[in-house]
Amino acid sequence: MSESPVRYELSEGIATITIDRPEAMNALNKAVREGLWAALRRFADDDEALVGILTATGEKVFCAGGDLKEMSETALKVPPPDFVPYLNHNIKTNKPVIAAVNGLAYAGGFLLAQMCDLVIAAENAKFAITEPKWSRGAPWAAPLPWLIPPRVAMELLVTAKPISAERAYQIGLINQIVPLAELQDAAREMATTIAQNAPLSVRAGKQMVYAVAEVGWSEAQKVGDEIYEHVYLSEDAQEGPTAFKEKRAPVWKAR
Repeated sequence: MSESPVRYELSEGIATITIDRPEAMNALNKAVREGLWAALRRFADDDEALVGILTATGEKVFCAGGDLKEMSETALKVPPPDFVPYLNHNIKTNKPVIAAVNGLAYAGGFLLAQMCDLVIAAENAKFAITEPKWSRGAPWAAPLPWLIPPRVAMELLVTAKPISAERAYQIGLINQIVPLAELQDAAREMATTIAQNAPLSVRAGKQMVYAVAEVGWSEAQKVGDEIYEHVYLSEDAQEGPTAFKEKRAPVWKAR
């Protein structure tokens, strides 16, 4: 059996998931999609994994999207619900995932970056919804007007033209831009910062951001209270102040 084109590595609470198909611009063929399903499920179920990084091999392309040659050969019409693993949709986890975008993120590659909770991009990164060029669909982009201004989302959806990392940063699509050579270190640094925080607080924070997007202002206050109640009542909520008082690093138990 051939080796999966998706690698999963765990170190110091950080799971790094790497798409390794550079010869085909890291396109999402069946093997890559299956590899991502396996890796993301492993991350979600792995108690030792506190935060994830999703990245790819190469210096020019993060992911060019779906494999159009494969789509042509299989005469793909409407993709099934499980066609691509999608965090916070068909892969459920409250643990944060950082996209480390090392180049072009087009179509399904844009999807992968969009589905992550945080995005760090190399200076050479570009983002585009290229589906209109090939008469394909981008229903995965439905959350985009929540992430960025609706007029910019409209532009991306109807022009199919790419935007630079700088513009993506300006509109709030990504969190940081760094030189390509510093990308993995920057992602690792952010992941380490997250992994050192109290796990229950981190996961509640992620959960709240998505939950309040479904409701109005007043209801959001109630949702926040409900999500954080178990954090306040946890052992870790007592450990934090105790560690501060005793001038030592806290020892989190995630309970």
